[in-house]
Amino acid sequence: MHCVDLNCDMGEGFGVYRTSLDSELMKYITSANIACGFHAGDAATIRHTVKLALAHGVAIGAHPGLPDLAGFGRRAMDITPEEAYELTVYQLGAVYAFAKSEGGAVAHVKPHGALYNMAAKSRPLADAIAEAVYKVEPSLLLFGLAGSELIRAGDAIGLQTISEVFADRSYESDGSLTPRGTEGAIIADPARAAEQAIKMIRDGEVRTRQQSSFILKADSVCVHGDTPGALAHAIRLRAELEAEGIAVKKAGR
Repeated sequence: MHCVDLNCDMGEGFGVYRTSLDSELMKYITSANIACGFHAGDAATIRHTVKLALAHGVAIGAHPGLPDLAGFGRRAMDITPEEAYELTVYQLGAVYAFAKSEGGAVAHVKPHGALYNMAAKSRPLADAIAEAVYKVEPSLLLFGLAGSELIRAGDAIGLQTISEVFADRSYESDGSLTPRGTEGAIIADPARAAEQAIKMIRDGEVRTRQQSSFILKADSVCVHGDTPGALAHAIRLRAELEAEGIAVKKAGR
């Protein structure tokens, strides 16, 4: 029987700007990746989102990003592995403390945006992030793009890694995500997104933008909270997975 985790990036507001869909999306997912304050989020938002996750029985994850509020962490920055290590530890610490203070615990770490994509291709950055997670708590799960350097780095240091796939994004022939801004990068149709996710889970492959097939492992499926129609995506995906007999449950041991 196939099973999969369903995750979503959350808590990506700050100050008076709230991500209003979080409370609804929580009903359909099993893991929440909570922004840690660098690309989005702040103390109040982290705490609020942690409490939402606990109320819905959803796994809490830290979602560290590059220090770029204006660019939402989606613009690449020239950082060193040491800087990647430090910003990961710093941001993980914020969510870790709020989870503990509310009677919960952090289950996983998933880098955000440009940091995620940079670590997918750069082994030095991937090693630094994996080391940061391992040194804070070696039992934490490390989420990374399926087939990426981040997954290999996590495996090498002894972390349990979770190979992540995307329902609402198209893929390139090398297994990377199509860059945002490229035509077809975002899959807006919930039915098509669900179809792609099910194929990745059941068949272990995805059809790329170049019309080739890329073999991958699918432990967790991401639906972006800021994708147009995100709630419709989550509802359709959860229903389609269950209709196909694919169990939806939290990632990990």
